[in-house]
Amino acid sequence: MQMSLPCVKQPDVITCKAAVAWGAGKPLVIEEVNVNPPQAMEIRIKVVCTSLCRSDITAWESQAIFPRIFGHEATGIVESVGQGVTEFTEGDHVLTVFIGECGKCRQCISGKSNICEVLGLERRGVMHCDQRTRFSINGEPIYHYCAVSSFSEYTVVHSGCAVKISSVVPLEKVCLLSCGVAAGLGAAWNVADISNGSSVVIFGLGTVGLSVAQGAKLRGASQIIGVDTNPEKGENAKAFGITAFINPHDSKDPIQQVIKNLTGGGADYSFECIGDTGMVTTALQACCDGWGLTVTLGVPKVKPEVTAHYGIFLTGRTLKGSLFGGWKPKSDLPSLVDMYTKKEIQVDEYITHNLPFEDVNKAFNLMREGKCLRCVIHMAK
Repeated sequence: MQMSLPCVKQPDVITCKAAVAWGAGKPLVIEEVNVNPPQAMEIRIKVVCTSLCRSDITAWESQAIFPRIFGHEATGIVESVGQGVTEFTEGDHVLTVFIGECGKCRQCISGKSNICEVLGLERRGVMHCDQRTRFSINGEPIYHYCAVSSFSEYTVVHSGCAVKISSVVPLEKVCLLSCGVAAGLGAAWNVADISNGSSVVIFGLGTVGLSVAQGAKLRGASQIIGVDTNPEKGENAKAFGITAFINPHDSKDPIQQVIKNLTGGGADYSFECIGDTGMVTTALQACCDGWGLTVTLGVPKVKPEVTAHYGIFLTGRTLKGSLFGGWKPKSDLPSLVDMYTKKEIQVDEYITHNLPFEDVNKAFNLMREGKCLRCVIHMAK
């Protein structure tokens, strides 16, 4: 007698609401979208909270891939899993991440990099495995952003682009560790490896820049200078470790000269957190000779090329890039979440606004106008 195998019910297509960008700089539109089941090694997530990152704004204003669902800083609950997924089960709480970790490629096993060759930064608006989308409207594809697309009630991500977290951790807070706060802390700790008693200058005091400041403070930096053209950021920045604030509009001298005067010859570490490649040169010039290190974190809107006089490097200064602060997401993020639960790092303090999903365009406007650090968007009423 031949025995039949038990039938395993496959997940269905889900219809839900998503904020769709139909063109560069155009207001997002809340649409009914279809979300396909997860394929092999993928998971489908019910998004609970998502925060707006500056890179979402930059891409929305300039990139040509539309229609698209933005958003990449998010927390949610696993709704279903695809074939081969053993790490996650339905009901697990997760952080999404815009770069993954396969654990097997040359980069992952090197111990020197977090740039996974398999699940690295996805720029084409599709899934890593089959170069297709999981979103559609009336049969037409809606493209992804950074392989996450969290401005949707449900989304599908590769299982390597999600991190399991405790069910007791507040999802509306730790979504910030998906990108901005983690990126800044990692740039200070992993990329620059800031030393005790050092001097630090930070160009741009958004969430990333202030997270660098927090990281520098926790490492014992003696001077943490913040530079920003928004005068309202000066007072707030002190809570994150900034010891001196400079508005370039208030100075007659070049800002790099002001910093050299304050630090006695230039900062030990300089961080460019604006996304202005011209400012990278200024950041290099603000560093000291011999060992001055500049780390660039910002995503440029225009002119991606960096130019600097070779003499800057002959005098011993170094320029380094940083993606997600050098963190390996699956290996390292659980420790950051643990630090948050022990109140060893600040996260809640970066949240200036909590908004319902239908106000997603308000979040975009607040960030464009420089009136927020992080807006947390709550997907469920």
